[in-house]
Amino acid sequence: MDPPKWRKVAYGGMQPGFDDNHTDESFLEEMIMNANVVKRDLVKVILDSVSISQYLCIVSLVVLVWTYTLRCIFTETSLLLLDIILLCSGFLIVLLTAKTLSFDLLVSYFLKTSFFITGLYILSPVYQTLTRSISSDSIWALTASLVILHLFLHNYSDSTLEFTNFTSNISLNASIVASLLIASRLPSRLHVFAIVLFSLQVFLFGPFVGYCVKKYSFRLHLCFSLGLMVLTLFLVYGLHRLLFVLLLGILVFVNLVCPYWLIRIQEYKFEINGPWDEAKLCFNISE
Repeated sequence: MDPPKWRKVAYGGMQPGFDDNHTDESFLEEMIMNANVVKRDLVKVILDSVSISQYLCIVSLVVLVWTYTLRCIFTETSLLLLDIILLCSGFLIVLLTAKTLSFDLLVSYFLKTSFFITGLYILSPVYQTLTRSISSDSIWALTASLVILHLFLHNYSDSTLEFTNFTSNISLNASIVASLLIASRLPSRLHVFAIVLFSLQVFLFGPFVGYCVKKYSFRLHLCFSLGLMVLTLFLVYGLHRLLFVLLLGILVFVNLVCPYWLIRIQEYKFEINGPWDEAKLCFNISE
């Protein structure tokens, strides 16, 4: 009598004469190696990393404005002028890069911006006295920690404009709290209003403006990012040479070293697929 043959069945219990985890010689014939591994191009990875460097430079410029304001180099008038330039430039970029923009949407943007600015001006006295009982050293340490936290948790992908996750919300809140801490050390209500408005324009609306530029033209996005890097390095060099070296090293690390590492570690990625994988539905389960 011939021995019973093993059959590949999904359900049906144990087969006589075979263990529950038995496999035959054909089990590994369907194994596929590295079927879903994405092969990345070094140049493309470098170009994609420019968005990270761009935002690093934007945050660096915000910190520079904070520093010059605390040193009383920037007056209330210069800060308000800077706010107006940023606001007008942002609206102009959105208008020029938008494919379809209705009059009702423009009116809605204008009303929301007006309410936003009015609310900030009304709350400026509260922000000015927010940390009066806290020492300045604690404020500087906490602000630096919040800025670093903001950079680590910031969502650098374009998906941040479509949906938000928990870490991106923490990042945004950290930047807002850091802005309020800096504003609480300024001498006048107008100073506080101008610096908070500047910071919130950058942290809230800056990523959206950058996304509009990138979506409109990737080449324009690269030119804007490179110009921003050069401007930031030039201004940081005027502030402190050690900070210039540090920022330059970070930009080189992000734009060159990290993409090279990513390409190199792809060589060691090993993925296997076969009949042991979970079954995937080939139809829409909602139908």
